[in-house]
Amino acid sequence: MHFDLADLRLFIHIAESPSLTQGARRAFLSPAAASARIKALEGQLGTRLLYRDSRGIELTEPGQQLLVHARRIMRQVDYLKAEFTQLGSDESGHIRIFANTTAVTEFLPEVLSGFLAQRAGVTVDLQEKLSRDIVRGVLDGSTDMGIIAGPVNAAGLEVLHFSTDYLVLAVPEGHPLAGKSKVKLGETLDYQHICLHEGSTLLTFLRDHVEQLGRELHMRIQLSSFEAICRMIEGGVGIGIIPESAARRHSRTMNLVTVQLDEEWALRERSVLVRELEALPSVVRALIDTLRQSQ
Repeated sequence: MHFDLADLRLFIHIAESPSLTQGARRAFLSPAAASARIKALEGQLGTRLLYRDSRGIELTEPGQQLLVHARRIMRQVDYLKAEFTQLGSDESGHIRIFANTTAVTEFLPEVLSGFLAQRAGVTVDLQEKLSRDIVRGVLDGSTDMGIIAGPVNAAGLEVLHFSTDYLVLAVPEGHPLAGKSKVKLGETLDYQHICLHEGSTLLTFLRDHVEQLGRELHMRIQLSSFEAICRMIEGGVGIGIIPESAARRHSRTMNLVTVQLDEEWALRERSVLVRELEALPSVVRALIDTLRQSQ
């Protein structure tokens, strides 16, 4: 059974009008053409839908049932049209983002607050993920975009660089490493570290490099933000490896000393990952543009 949307809309016009003639006029059809289409619809359904007499039209019981379903179908069609019309605008829509720890806790809140304040119709689902899960999510379509730092194996994806950051060692004033201009990772492992929570991208990244040295990362406490880590470092609880951008920001209000890490991997290129930039909805491309301009 095949339903023509035009026939369903015509049936609604006729059912809501006092006569077939007026219903046909609302559908921009002649009465004869409208009558023929209703008869064809009745033939397809195998039942009579309405009676016509000098007083106008009267729906049969099957006609009443069809009217309920036809209204529901056409309402859903209107919703569908509205939703896909909005996809062509950057003023509304939903964006899912998979991002690393630094992005989630440091710069994305500021970027998103400005972006969303100007677009009341936009919603965002921001999830912190490991780099490998970010890549996988973009590849399989689980997320609209991914934000990572450092080298990435992203065959089949577009990698859009937007800023550069460095990992540095943060120590309290007077610490034995505070007077050095550069340190190797191995030099820091004799001290207790303040680290991010389990599952964070940065912690996983550091553990991988510590294991390559055949050493162990001694963690005194794990926290959920760089601000909390810096407060612990300031208090002399331990030392920590954090992004330079976070260290610079928190050094304005805390007594911290930062030391450059003498490691190639300390340079962290930040990138947005997408499957195909031009195929993304306008609202997602607008956010990517905002992100690239803000850094």
